[in-house]
Amino acid sequence: MNLRDLRYIVAVADFGHFGRAADACNVSQPTLSGQIRKLEEELGLAIFERVGHTVRPTAPGEQILAHARRALAAAEDIVSVAESARDPLAGPLHLGVIPTLGPYLMPYALPAAQSALRSLRLVLVEDLTVRLIELVTAGKLDAAIIASDPETPALKAETLFDEDFWLVLGQANALAARNRITIADIDAQSLLLLTDGHCLRDQALELCGPPKNAGEAIADMRATSLKTLLHMAAAGYGMTLIPALALKQEQPLPGGLVARHLSGTKARRRVRLIFRPSHPRRAALAALSKLIRASVKDVLENANEAAA
Repeated sequence: MNLRDLRYIVAVADFGHFGRAADACNVSQPTLSGQIRKLEEELGLAIFERVGHTVRPTAPGEQILAHARRALAAAEDIVSVAESARDPLAGPLHLGVIPTLGPYLMPYALPAAQSALRSLRLVLVEDLTVRLIELVTAGKLDAAIIASDPETPALKAETLFDEDFWLVLGQANALAARNRITIADIDAQSLLLLTDGHCLRDQALELCGPPKNAGEAIADMRATSLKTLLHMAAAGYGMTLIPALALKQEQPLPGGLVARHLSGTKARRRVRLIFRPSHPRRAALAALSKLIRASVKDVLENANEAAA
């Protein structure tokens, strides 16, 4: 038994056809069929049931295929480790990102990475901050992009950029007549929030304070995405905070909404790359950090144009 034989049986299972599997493996059908027959003889059981032109795994074959897939994945991991040792900028890099950044940062970062880091293959995982911190700490992710302090000595945090908050509200709101608004001007009772677990929710509450009558607050209607918050605001349910990159991507705003910049140095969030201090591919992480900063530099510097 060898890896080639395992690739053959997985291909047959995936295609459900010996001929198509042979084409995918770049061998003749007799060669592929012969090798699978030898493997079945070696194991003393049939991996596939052949009925006319139809091929399907037997019950023990299903179990064997599950192990075969894991073995092939492990073999690929070995190759990736060796590639990374030779070149830290080569191979897959598993990167987490929070939902309020993923759809808005990646349109800038991914094309830049594809162009400048061709040997690096980003594997993205989108999840909430707490979960991403757990995954990076456990070694299941190489790094993650979050917008809060991880607050754990097990991880190192490197600043990528600071992102201003904007207040999005209806044109009929009295605050819409102002070009700049302070935190104190915002009625927290009308502030629409993301659901629990999103760092942006915590940051909004920290900035504006909780509603005085939380039980009666319009803002108690919570959403799981910034896009949903915008549509809620457009329907007249309240106002919301939105980071600069998201505001840029969501133009034009729905329902005649307007965006106003918030005055003060606290009206922003710091976006960080978190990773384990002992991570063996620090060169790749450093290159990724540099690339992300460069990809959004102009967008953030010209953020005022997003609300024009």
